[in-house]
Amino acid sequence: MAKFELKLPKMGESVAEATITSWLKDVGDAIEADEAVLEIATDKVDSEVPSEVDGVLVEKLFDVDDVVQVGQVIAVIETEGGEVVEQTAQEPVEETQPEAEPVAEPVAPKAVAEVAQTVVAAKTAVEPVVSTEDRFYSPLVKNIAKQEGISQTELDSIPGTGKDNRVTKNDIKAYVESRSTTTDSASNSEAKVAPVSASIANDTQVLDANRRQSSVKATKNDTAPTAKNANATASEANSTEKEVKVSNGDEIIEMTRMGKLISKYMVDSVQTSAHVQSFIEADVTNIWNWRKKVKSDFMKREGENLTFTPIFMEAVTKALKDFPLMNISVQGDKIIKKKAINVGMAAALPDGNLIVPVIKNADQLNLYGMVKRVNDLAGRARENKLSPDDIQGGTYTVTNVGTFGSIMGTPIINQPQVGILALGAIRKTPAVIEGPQGDYVGIRYKMFLSHSYDHRVVNGALGGQFVKAVKDYLEGWDMNREI
Repeated sequence: MAKFELKLPKMGESVAEATITSWLKDVGDAIEADEAVLEIATDKVDSEVPSEVDGVLVEKLFDVDDVVQVGQVIAVIETEGGEVVEQTAQEPVEETQPEAEPVAEPVAPKAVAEVAQTVVAAKTAVEPVVSTEDRFYSPLVKNIAKQEGISQTELDSIPGTGKDNRVTKNDIKAYVESRSTTTDSASNSEAKVAPVSASIANDTQVLDANRRQSSVKATKNDTAPTAKNANATASEANSTEKEVKVSNGDEIIEMTRMGKLISKYMVDSVQTSAHVQSFIEADVTNIWNWRKKVKSDFMKREGENLTFTPIFMEAVTKALKDFPLMNISVQGDKIIKKKAINVGMAAALPDGNLIVPVIKNADQLNLYGMVKRVNDLAGRARENKLSPDDIQGGTYTVTNVGTFGSIMGTPIINQPQVGILALGAIRKTPAVIEGPQGDYVGIRYKMFLSHSYDHRVVNGALGGQFVKAVKDYLEGWDMNREI
């Protein structure tokens, strides 16, 4: 028998870790090659991890909700044939607290300098952090705490946004940033011992400091600095806010993981960008009649459904080429002008959530290529088979609110982009038509285009000209166009 190490696969650029959401196989279960063993989730998309071999699952190295790094061994599968090869990864070893140091006895004056140095070293040394019965910390969080010099008491005071108030990577990174920018002076004054020269001048103060340090290690009940107390207070406030009040007959529904992420992203976007909207109505009668004429033959010839979406995506792509300052992102006070035109298309999922797969290099596709790409991404989105790469790198986003009957909307920008276009429902409406013999009233197919843009970097002129360009491309559709 041989043992095969199942590792967390690379899932695309910028994706370095994933959270285990469920195990599909238990220890002792038989597994076939390409069969899913567990489900994982990144901050972008959920997916499955398949086995590369036939065999039996003999060991799980992580539990549900654990955060795993790309390339880490997550399970061991025993296969038939070959020599026994031990390749199992070691389980994360939790570090234990060091034993309390004995209280120092009075020392001679000439040894005060050595005692002071010991106190300084003890005060600046970082105790290893551990998970407790009340709170679990993932190996990643522990590693960040160790690198940033965060003590056990500090870590315990950080409010967690994960499941069961667990501290996530984003929680501890936010705490580190907050500590470094707003509490440097307070942290330095309280986390560091007084200068050695002051300690040498007063033997008693040095010895008291040593005793206090030993007591801290023995009890772990020291008082956190002011900034940490503030975090603890915030944590208590959060726990109070989380109390849910219900009346008789009310039902509490837990938000899904993706729902929580979408909620956070939407709030962050509104707080980041100054949202402004421009609205314009487009006459798409020519597109409506052209599609009706060619869609059956196209389906028979190519086996692909010709929807309106790729037509709209082509018009948006052309407008982005005309107005490259809509194809940008903002980082601090810097504007990044994107070379590639990668258009995201919001797609509804069966559970009601939305996901935004990205059409990469959309300006390099003809209409046939756009149809193929749109159908592929939409199909895999509905089947939850998108990869992390499929939803990354977007430079502008389009969302079709007309799918649900809305005639217009005010969409929220997909950060760090600066614009998003909402497509309203196509409606038959009476309209005044200009003809060679004069104006007359006729039935036309029309739709509203709603353009949200970031007023920090996109003024009203640019935002309005862009959506007007999209309208012009749609209204100028060639009825004799071939595909």
